[in-house]
Amino acid sequence: MIDKHIDSLSDAVADIFDGATVMIGGFGEAGSPIELIHALIDQGARNLTVVNNNTGSGHVGLAALIENGQVGKMICSYPRTVGSKVFPELYRSGKIELELVPQGTLAERIRAGGAGIPAFYTATSVNTPLADGKELRNFDGRDYVMEYGLRADFALIKSECADNHGNLTYNKTARNFAPIMAMAAKTTIVQTGTLFEVGSIDPEVIVTPGIFVNRIIEIPNPAQESKLIAEGRSYP
Repeated sequence: MIDKHIDSLSDAVADIFDGATVMIGGFGEAGSPIELIHALIDQGARNLTVVNNNTGSGHVGLAALIENGQVGKMICSYPRTVGSKVFPELYRSGKIELELVPQGTLAERIRAGGAGIPAFYTATSVNTPLADGKELRNFDGRDYVMEYGLRADFALIKSECADNHGNLTYNKTARNFAPIMAMAAKTTIVQTGTLFEVGSIDPEVIVTPGIFVNRIIEIPNPAQESKLIAEGRSYP
């Protein structure tokens, strides 16, 4: 087995390239890998397609990545939330593209991508603008829309604990999209609160096995998005 521990944030994201598709974990603040996102801002890759539940808040984390002009397209469910300031303005001015996906459909598209399922049918968006241009099929008298599985070049996720082979546990609902994103990405990069030696984590509580993880960096005291926003902070 390979020791996947990385010493620096810059090394962790160094090979993310212009035009890459990047899945970023988090449901709002919960599970958002802020330090990895900020490292990506410093790294400078541009024209990224980012997959996330929303578009960030304030001027830190994902919102800061968008504000820095590095994201060409967002694939998400909630492009505008209470704290979203950056994305709505850029979208209205035609400076960023949006693919809107219902939340359950987004989760299933990621899960399907990780499981090697190229497409599936769902009734969620039937008779809405989100079904325009998509294949429709009728099963047992009900219409369904075909949706494609989602894959990514990279995933940036956050875990509570990890060992140096990449086995992960999460803090309650902060796990959200992280396990399926780890499966759906070619390269999964993890920031973890605590890094243990192999064998220190009970195998019965591991959620994401190390086979889906490529790099791990320990961030013992990760930033809290809401606190940064309350302090009026921005990045860079």
